[in-house]
Amino acid sequence: MKQFIVFVRKEFRHIFRDKRTMLILLVMPIIMIILFGFAITTEVKDSRVVILDHSKDEVTTRIQEHIRNNRYFTIVADVHSEKEIQQMFLENNADLAVIFSYNFSDEMRHSGKASNQLLADGSEPNQAAVRTGYMQQILAGYLQDYIQQERSHAQMAQASTSSFTPSFQIIPVTKMLYNPQSRSEYNFVPGVIGLILLLICAMMTSISIVKEKEMGTMEILLASPLPPIVIVVAKLVPYFVISCMNLATILLLSVFLLNIPIAGSVMGFIAISLLYILVSLLLGLFISNCVSSQLAAMLLSLLLIVPTVYLSGLAFPIESMPEALQNASAIIPARWYVEVARKLMIQGVEMKYVMHETAVLALMAVVLLGVSWKLFKVRL
Repeated sequence: MKQFIVFVRKEFRHIFRDKRTMLILLVMPIIMIILFGFAITTEVKDSRVVILDHSKDEVTTRIQEHIRNNRYFTIVADVHSEKEIQQMFLENNADLAVIFSYNFSDEMRHSGKASNQLLADGSEPNQAAVRTGYMQQILAGYLQDYIQQERSHAQMAQASTSSFTPSFQIIPVTKMLYNPQSRSEYNFVPGVIGLILLLICAMMTSISIVKEKEMGTMEILLASPLPPIVIVVAKLVPYFVISCMNLATILLLSVFLLNIPIAGSVMGFIAISLLYILVSLLLGLFISNCVSSQLAAMLLSLLLIVPTVYLSGLAFPIESMPEALQNASAIIPARWYVEVARKLMIQGVEMKYVMHETAVLALMAVVLLGVSWKLFKVRL
């Protein structure tokens, strides 16, 4: 038993000396529980609503008050035409639009029925369905208040309660923009493309420099007349070419097998995809410069799955997360690429509407290249 305890102590010392092992054993569970507890939610909060009110009567004003008092929605604009609504969607400033017909209140009182239109961003069909469902609940809630109000008016007019039979209806007509069939592939395929490219590219380059060290060939590279920056770039080129082949395969399968269209500029989408591939390769190179073994590099590359899935907007809406996690998601390259992919593939927007995301990815590429260059050790 004494020898057994000695061996147990030895193993504890080995674990405590390895900071990467401690990181995986102690820190990763904390990160996972925080992400599962706060990032993963089926609720869609802080949805941005645009109102187009042709009627501007008492009923529509009351409905807008109900929307403002609901914790799931924020009215961001009152517009005057459907063209302005389209522009808000293209600029990613709105998630849902509510359009009230002319004489909405008169239709309620005279025919007992009034219709309004709900326009949702169908490029994320699951979230769009949740948003329209919430809005329909708000309309149903107001309708109950309206019926109670009309009942009170009838009683004040000395009408018998039994003779009052309310038959009012608000009929919402829902339309999913960019995805009228509400196909789930339109939501997941652009995100999965970003996930696959990031993991494959980062994994390939993460073991590149470490492999040279473990095989003993790093001395040959350092003895060459090439400067470190040239060595770093030279190691990226073959992986970049292979990643381009992967991109072509993925796009062909998406378009011809899964029937996912590229509604926007094909060349623009390919150009931004190449930029994203470069960022992913540089991220793997950064990992390679930070570790000393292929196993550690592989583990860190695989750990990228967690933030990429949960903080990129691939499966869960970013706007529903706490503010701290929303800020943290800004350093996830996949977040910006997924937004670009959805805008260009599903919405078919012009290139000017994805310049912000493109600039962020370009900045990430410059920063990662500079950091990887500085971390590249010219001496073993």
